[in-house]
Amino acid sequence: MSDSITSSEGPLAFKVLQGQSRSPVLADCQGRDVFKVEARQLVGHQREAVVTEGASGSAWRVTSDEGVHLKGTDLAPFPFGFFNAGLQGDLFHRIRCGAAAGGILLDGLEIDLANEYWLTGSFALGTGQGHAEPTQVEVRLHSTASNEVISNLVSDAVAASPAMALLRTPLTNTFALYINGRRRVVEGVANSIASDARDPFEVYPSVPRPLNTGGARQYLIEKTGRRQEGAPALAPAGTTTRIVRKVKGKGRLVDPAGLTEIETWLEYPGASHFVFRTDEGVSDCAPSGLALLSAGIAFCYMTQLERYVENMKLPIHGARLVQYSPYALVAGSRGGHLTAIAEPIDTHLFLNGEAPDETHANLLMMAARTCYLHATATAVLAPRLRLGNL
Repeated sequence: MSDSITSSEGPLAFKVLQGQSRSPVLADCQGRDVFKVEARQLVGHQREAVVTEGASGSAWRVTSDEGVHLKGTDLAPFPFGFFNAGLQGDLFHRIRCGAAAGGILLDGLEIDLANEYWLTGSFALGTGQGHAEPTQVEVRLHSTASNEVISNLVSDAVAASPAMALLRTPLTNTFALYINGRRRVVEGVANSIASDARDPFEVYPSVPRPLNTGGARQYLIEKTGRRQEGAPALAPAGTTTRIVRKVKGKGRLVDPAGLTEIETWLEYPGASHFVFRTDEGVSDCAPSGLALLSAGIAFCYMTQLERYVENMKLPIHGARLVQYSPYALVAGSRGGHLTAIAEPIDTHLFLNGEAPDETHANLLMMAARTCYLHATATAVLAPRLRLGNL
């Protein structure tokens, strides 16, 4: 298997499995589905994951890295970038579907979305804690419809977005731990009651390869070459105040059939910009917003794992995880419009090493505590929405 992003063939993201049909939560129908992320640590902060969009959906291989401020190689998008793009991609989809259902013509649609996270405490002292602020969303569109119609359209889209439901719903996420191949009871977090997950190391004995899908786009994720001004400095392992991280994203609907382009970046000196493409339509030529969002949560958790291993110099290696993220659309009381539900995230972590079981279990708990995106999922952070004109 590959041990780095550069040693694996293919672009930063590609399709590895063609699904039989799109998930009902992507087809804007009533139903429930579980998105699965199978991720593993490569060298340093590089990671790869296969994200499967529900029981009958397609699967995508995606890669992530951190910037040099976290001792990464900056080859692939940072986890926050995945999450930001995922929020946007899903909201684009719900607005587009609502407009089509209501006969509303959209001549243009753009979204600006900002996330803010902060850390308190110290990795070295075991007091680290991740926090998140409400997501700021500005939707800009051009249409001949009235302001009232547009306002209702966007409000209904937010209510029908599982990604937005994850922000406004406090989730009690669950965990399972496998140490050197054997499942153990976890401490300090809610235990998963699910059956054993299969180790990604066994599921993927060889490197995932791009699926020959004919007209599928080659570059689903790209590094733009743009950077924030300034020279990056190493991020500290702890703080007595608040270390704030701001993430920005700017997206546009490229094709009314469902294709979007979303640029994301960390507001930090020297941070790179990355572009994601999502496709929520029938062409299924790029990952969905929910796929990117789910991958971002898994990647963020793995960043915290690796940072804790680095700072504590733990003899633990080869981290892998399987993450299950359930989403649903149900009939609501809002004039027949669908309402989205995000259910608790179930994470199965596979660790190997010579450290005692207690150390492995503590690592799982500390990563859960410091993971900014798990903090987002456990809090009530209803998005703050603004409307504008193009």
